[in-house]
Amino acid sequence: MDRLLKVLIADDSEDDALLLVRQLKKGGLTCWFERVDTAEDMRVSLNRQHWDLVVTDHNMPAFSSSEALQLVKAIQPETPVIVVSGAITDDVAVNSMKAGAQDYIMKDNLSRLVPAVERELRDAEHRNARKEAEQQVAYLTYHDSLTDLMNRDQFKKQLETVLESARVHDHEHALLYVDLDQFKIINDTCGHVAGDELLKQIGKVIKGELREQDRVSRMGGDEFGILLWQCNLDEALEAARKVHNAIKEFRFLWNDQRFVVSSSIGVVQLNSASTDVEEVLASADMACYAAKDKGRSYIQVFDAHDRELTQRRDQMHWASRIRRALDEDAFVLYSQAIVGLAQPARHEEFLVRMRDGDTIIAPGMFMPAAERFNLMPLIDRWVIRNAFAHVKKRLEQNRSGDGDLFFINLSGSSLSDESFFEFVHQCREEFDLPQRKICFEITETTAISNLETASQFISEIRDLGFLFALDDFGVGMSSFAYLKAIPVDVLKIDGGFVRNILNDPMDQAIVEACNNIAHSAGLITVAEFVENKAIEDRLRELGVDFGQGYGIEKPRPIDA
Repeated sequence: MDRLLKVLIADDSEDDALLLVRQLKKGGLTCWFERVDTAEDMRVSLNRQHWDLVVTDHNMPAFSSSEALQLVKAIQPETPVIVVSGAITDDVAVNSMKAGAQDYIMKDNLSRLVPAVERELRDAEHRNARKEAEQQVAYLTYHDSLTDLMNRDQFKKQLETVLESARVHDHEHALLYVDLDQFKIINDTCGHVAGDELLKQIGKVIKGELREQDRVSRMGGDEFGILLWQCNLDEALEAARKVHNAIKEFRFLWNDQRFVVSSSIGVVQLNSASTDVEEVLASADMACYAAKDKGRSYIQVFDAHDRELTQRRDQMHWASRIRRALDEDAFVLYSQAIVGLAQPARHEEFLVRMRDGDTIIAPGMFMPAAERFNLMPLIDRWVIRNAFAHVKKRLEQNRSGDGDLFFINLSGSSLSDESFFEFVHQCREEFDLPQRKICFEITETTAISNLETASQFISEIRDLGFLFALDDFGVGMSSFAYLKAIPVDVLKIDGGFVRNILNDPMDQAIVEACNNIAHSAGLITVAEFVENKAIEDRLRELGVDFGQGYGIEKPRPIDA
């Protein structure tokens, strides 16, 4: 053992103490020691200095080993104690061990001293390591491991206390929700180490602007929560401005690069009318995102009567329901027929709905929230996995012809998800569907707004043996030129033009142009929103390949 051991020896004989030290040194232990022979001297030494080991004689004129043990356990309870005696009965030895001594050694058998000391020191290290680990776990229960600020769970407990104070004593408090505007840029350009360091420094900046009674927490990601005790709305706005300006004036330095950081802050007044913790946090989150929507670097006070904030609150509730539906597998698949207009053929498009008890919720109710809160990739994955499983089942039961094709919609956010292509590849391997059986589709607007990403994604998907369709085509006539850049197989003509072709010559001309250009490019055409037989007949006259709409078949559950 290389480290210097600090040993406190309780013995009335200096010679016996030196004998113990020589024995330790002989065993290879380097030590610095102090000898005491009274209870008072031991108390002073224990209070002045932390000791690695206490060795006490059993019988001394001034005090005994039992008194020495009591002092050690009272002042330094983790320090191991070894009792040494010239003569000790078994009963006394057992009582010493029960009182807390780690071992007892006879003076005529000091060869046991070094092994006993080494054993106890190892055990003490293990105890200390375990204690430190327990302390760390206890610390992390209340603190964020990165910034050392209060964590979200503990902050919510503090918030509950604040709300209780507001309800019982009619006190006013405030909640601030801070979101950094440039964090993703720094994280992406400089790496996560830089992002972590920025969060640490911003946490200190925010804390430096608060009063002693206020509390700040890292809520997750680049978001911070601030509780302002005994604070009216005007004072809360002033505190928000101080935090906002401090962050704005802060300069983050990384690898000789200098970054300016700004923040968006939501402010919520807490009073006797405030509801529960989750509702208050949701209000703060809404106000914060409303600040971002106004151009970032903005402070927004939550107002329950604000129409924009109310709309966002509704979307947040839908987002919560979507997450719950994903967890509980509460989505359902519908399908709608796509029928041949010039030849007898039938394809199907999968459509997703949400189930809430016995109620089926249309996508128009939850899709806006899914898109806003980036939940569409999760929904897309659910649809793909369940659609693949359904097609596999149909094939095994011989309920699908060789030429049948199944269409699946994809969101624009899935195209930007780096892991999404790998997910599709894994599903292809898992379900082993025939080539050209699935046709994915994205809207024309999505494809054009992400042209390079969309083209690469579509090419890779088609290389796996899938087909691809461009949906809602014709919204912008200038988009015809993009057909050369986007490698698709099917063109779905926007239903907004199709539904009016009987009454509007311009809409009919657009549909005809889309169909002719698609055929020139070797693409199959599908007209959407075919609402009656007359529209279907006119599309047939124009040479459109397939039709889809309520006039042909309404969406129905896949097992119906």
